Amino acid sequence: MKRDRLLRHALKPAVFILCLVPLGMLVGWGLRGELGANPIEEITHQTGDWALLLLLITLAVTPLRRLTGWTQPMRVRRMLGLFAFFYACLHLLTYLWLDQFFEWGEILHDVVKRPFITVGFAAFVLLVPLAVTSTRAMMRRLGRRWQTLHRAVYLVAALAVVHYWWLVKADVRDPMLYAGLLAILLGYRVVHARQRHALRRAAPAVAPRVGSRVTE
Repeated sequence: MKRDRLLRHALKPAVFILCLVPLGMLVGWGLRGELGANPIEEITHQTGDWALLLLLITLAVTPLRRLTGWTQPMRVRRMLGLFAFFYACLHLLTYLWLDQFFEWGEILHDVVKRPFITVGFAAFVLLVPLAVTSTRAMMRRLGRRWQTLHRAVYLVAALAVVHYWWLVKADVRDPMLYAGLLAILLGYRVVHARQRHALRRAAPAVAPRVGSRVTE
């Protein structure tokens, strides 16, 4: 019991620190001049990779709980999602600032003319309301609409995978891996939803009528 309590209290700080490790590594590489021949491209790719990876980890928390009964990751699911948004912001900021120097005309041209940027920008726009409404207060205020809204996270993840796939063009091994993980998570969600629907349909048929005696 004492160990469980200690784990519960240590989990959030540990996950918070771990989520900051990629940023610390990038800063360290930058200070040592170890970001390669194209530092801006390296920063863009690293922040995008971590945004997508953390997003998929966030989506995996609920299936993990249902399959294993391990509830502790649920305590950090919101934090993981917000860190995915944090790295997505860094990813976008790197493009806007370091790559385009806030040349809005060029940025708009890219968004319209380059499909992988169009898809990536759409994913970020959809991610913003999910981050803004991630608090408990917003959950209470939106009620059932909150869950409906946050189902869009699967669309965000799908758009992010397409963005990555179209970006790399030739070597698609990494985006293919992310696509496979997302397909597994989506497949699990579909199966689980169908099982719940089947149970709901079957429930009235097997439930005893009021006043009847249930025999063993």
